[in-house]
Amino acid sequence: MVPVCVQCGTRSNPCRCKVVGPTLGFIAFAAAAAVEWPVGAVVYLFRNMKGRRIMAHPATVVYPSVTNAIPI
Repeated sequence: MVPVCVQCGTRSNPCRCKVVGPTLGFIAFAAAAAVEWPVGAVVYLFRNMKGRRIMAHPATVVYPSVTNAIPI
């Protein structure tokens, strides 16, 4: 089962709805989070701010960049 994400109200295409970009963004987010969250948790034990940045990376960088790269 593949999750389907819909984002309406955007101005990036004539339909004003995006399906492919948010869905691929979610899949990329989940893949990055599966790797970066455990690493961030270990780093957090020694360097708190660095660990927080690692754990926040999928939500602040990966998901928005993939979602905005695909206008459909």
